[in-house]
Amino acid sequence: MKQLLGVPAFARLWVAAFFGETAEWMLQVALPVYVFQRTGSAATTALSIVLGLLPAVLLSPVAGVVADRWNRRAVLFGVCCGLAVVALPLLAEPDVTVVYLVMAAQAALASVFEPARNALVPELVGVADVTGANGLMSVNGSVARLAGGWAGGALLGFGGLADVITGYLVVLAVAAALLAKPFRRVAAPAPAAAPEPVVRAWLDGLRELTHNRRLWRTGLALVFTSLAQGMFLVLFVVYVLDVLGGSEADAGLLRGVQALGGLAAGFALATVARRVAPVALLGWGSVVLGLLSAVIWNLAFVTTALGVYVGLFVLVGAPGVAVGAGVLSEIQSAVAPERAGRVLSTTFALIATFTTVGALLAGTLVATTGPALLLNVQAGVYVLGGVLVLAGKTRFRRMPAGAVVTVEGCRTSSPPATST
Repeated sequence: MKQLLGVPAFARLWVAAFFGETAEWMLQVALPVYVFQRTGSAATTALSIVLGLLPAVLLSPVAGVVADRWNRRAVLFGVCCGLAVVALPLLAEPDVTVVYLVMAAQAALASVFEPARNALVPELVGVADVTGANGLMSVNGSVARLAGGWAGGALLGFGGLADVITGYLVVLAVAAALLAKPFRRVAAPAPAAAPEPVVRAWLDGLRELTHNRRLWRTGLALVFTSLAQGMFLVLFVVYVLDVLGGSEADAGLLRGVQALGGLAAGFALATVARRVAPVALLGWGSVVLGLLSAVIWNLAFVTTALGVYVGLFVLVGAPGVAVGAGVLSEIQSAVAPERAGRVLSTTFALIATFTTVGALLAGTLVATTGPALLLNVQAGVYVLGGVLVLAGKTRFRRMPAGAVVTVEGCRTSSPPATST
């Protein structure tokens, strides 16, 4: 860990990522709660989440090519500035339609940010250290989640949306300042992508996913974890406000405290566990995440005491970080540097696609089934994804080199931020 933070460029990116993710979590917690307060509808809340995901799907071809063709540090700086500009209309505490538009614009910019940042990491630390680097990114991501999640919920509850946005802009400005200067790279920067049509360049990245057999098992698990995550984004708001009888600040607290478990997992990945196989992190992380989720959702029949849920949400942060780090490390180590941006953007687009499906399913069905059934389904989907990827690990090891890999019923691979 000290060795990685001793690389000045990576250390600066690491700190910038902390402030950027803190700002992101402030809005991730505050905006769905704001929409639910204004409308009282889970379906409308689901629509806001979908509008925050759809641009990542539609802009995937452009986002990946931008991350490969342009200076990645400059792309990150420009995105931070753009995020601040598009958030300004929310200072007036607008109606739900304006919130929808802002969420869509923010998601469009974020679709460029994530591939560029994650493709830049191997250039700053070298491919051999990407798991440790991703673990450290998870550490500050976990702290950012705690700080941003709590701040988003608390500021919304005590001061309203305008206070949330003011805090968001201040934090985002710090991230942009840290990204303003060029980085000194340890590894050679990826060669600039040759000027070619955007769609053709994106298809080259998509072909990398479909022809790289290591990535099939990753995609198989992520289809399920993304569906579960989409369901969670809608059901969590309903669960806290209606089932537990909590407040906006409680919602922010429960989303945020997962960072404590994630913090421990991130330190472990950056030190003692940095050589663990990425696919093992992904598979076992998904299984544990699903089992802990099932405990949390069914405990409401026994108690609604907030302190109990705080403890459980702390625990559930650890497997979530393991899943995310496993995904990124597998892709970063399996893909050529000059195609990393477009492969990552395609991966994030597929994640957004299945997260959208999960959110729409939950928003549509919760009124008729109630949250309890759907939350248990969500937990089971996590477990299923982990079991399938761990079983697939054995099958992949036994396959002869050069064998053609097919996965019936699964055409796509898809990270995300994984939470319960």
